[in-house]
Amino acid sequence: MRKRRIDVRQTRAEDFPHIIRICREVYRESPAWSEAQLHSHLRVFPEGQFVAVDKPTDEIVGMAASLIVSWDDYDSLDTWKDFTGHGMFTNHDPVGGHTLYGAEIMVRPARQSKGVGSTLYTARRRLVERLGLRRIRAGARLRGYGRYADRMDVRTYVKRVIRGELRDPTLSFQIRKGFHVVGVVPGYLANDRESLGYAALIEWINLRAAKPDDYAGRPIEFASE
Repeated sequence: MRKRRIDVRQTRAEDFPHIIRICREVYRESPAWSEAQLHSHLRVFPEGQFVAVDKPTDEIVGMAASLIVSWDDYDSLDTWKDFTGHGMFTNHDPVGGHTLYGAEIMVRPARQSKGVGSTLYTARRRLVERLGLRRIRAGARLRGYGRYADRMDVRTYVKRVIRGELRDPTLSFQIRKGFHVVGVVPGYLANDRESLGYAALIEWINLRAAKPDDYAGRPIEFASE
């Protein structure tokens, strides 16, 4: 079967209803992005906002939202709200920041595992390379942990996902895309029942811009074997 073509372009205001619909499909128990938040993203950092468009139908099947942060201004255990200015991206720091923070990537459930997410990640990496940023960091929502929480602690779960012994719907995909785990964050998404609020702090290094110090402190605990 011929693979459908997916194009990625910058988000436009007329895309907001489609993004909100996707958000409601993906996060059924959490509030969707608001139009006020999406307008703020475009106002502060239009280059960092993408939609994935199915051709030739022009249906929006995915989205990605990001901002630039100065990592030293934050603690590695900070939450999604801390890193995103409560979803408004008003903490976007293109002058002092060297890290692209991946606030969101969503794909319509019916189109998952069909290359849409991979296309969005490629667009995000190209943006980082073009802007000369050192890395991407994000919180990987540990969607599968709730099924294992009665058998193992979250750090054990993450290490087993890294080794390929368990599959997590989010983290396993991101590891395949070249991300490394640098920590585990409790309370990242406080009301998320699938993850019990936990996320893995993940990192992708831009080899064209990174400095030796950018690799320092990567914990051996989460190294792949």
